[in-house]
Amino acid sequence: MLINKAYKFRLYPSKEQEIFIAKTIGCSRFVFNRFLGQWNDTYQETGKGLTYNACSAELTQLKKEFVWLKEVDSIALQSSLKNLADSYTRFFKKQNKAPRFKSKKNQVQSYTTKETNSNIAIVDNKIKLPKLGYVRLAKSRKVEGRILSATVRRNPSGKFFVSIVVKTDVQPLKKTESSIG
Repeated sequence: MLINKAYKFRLYPSKEQEIFIAKTIGCSRFVFNRFLGQWNDTYQETGKGLTYNACSAELTQLKKEFVWLKEVDSIALQSSLKNLADSYTRFFKKQNKAPRFKSKKNQVQSYTTKETNSNIAIVDNKIKLPKLGYVRLAKSRKVEGRILSATVRRNPSGKFFVSIVVKTDVQPLKKTESSIG
């Protein structure tokens, strides 16, 4: 039986990598907030939101306007758009409230990147992330399965963590006739 499993490890980035992580988080927040504003305007006028595909196509034009968006991982920017589209889908299904703008003062800041062409890999006590390179991590256990995505987080105390989602095969336990409790 295939399941998704998550592993969380502490990261120890260098000063340059810390700056790059901060840039990526900032750019992801900028893209989210920019398209949330457009989405809100469209919703006010028509009663419907935009689509992920329309926003994704416009993101390419936005990168030409704001050159600094090209410096960071493009998959992280696409992920923030995907999160926005998912939150609006849940809003239209009445599952949650409308999405809100992201603040720079938020306690925990993060960005997510997806695995494509082996751009995320764990080698010894380092993890390879797109555009970031190899980052030292405190590897407490072996990661088993095919890596799907990685989320880099910075908590309020300035510590960095990475959550890795893998698809792994798990054998279900046999049912017994005994009971507990």
